[in-house]
Order: sequence, then C-alpha cells, then structure tokens
Amino acid sequence: MIVYDKLWVTMRDRGISQYKLINEYHISAGQLSRLRANDNVSTHTLDVLCKILDCNIEDIATYVDC
Repeated sequence: MIVYDKLWVTMRDRGISQYKLINEYHISAGQLSRLRANDNVSTHTLDVLCKILDCNIEDIATYVDC
C-alpha cells in the first residue's frame, strides 16, 4: 500500500497549501481527496506534484507492507 503522509509535510515545508494547488496549479479537489484517503492516483499526478514541490517521490509517498 502506498501512503501519502509525507506529502502534507512536504507541502507545509514548501509553503504550498491545498488551496494553492487547486487554484494556482489546477490540481483537482478530487485528486487531493484521493491522496488524503491514500487511494489510487496516477503517476502523472505524482510527477506533477514532484515538479510543483521540487522534490523526489520519496518526499511525498511511502510504500508500507500490509
């Protein structure tokens, strides 16, 4: 299972809010909802978030063995 707990920390560290992601970067509220729920998101979305946050995938996602 992939969890996105680190995403929220990285966003806070970079000063980027969910509001800013939606209104300035056009990330959909639905995508953010799926990320909050640790649900499936596309690799494209992860790529875009890494570009916006200027980070690596391990800064926003973690694989945990269930």
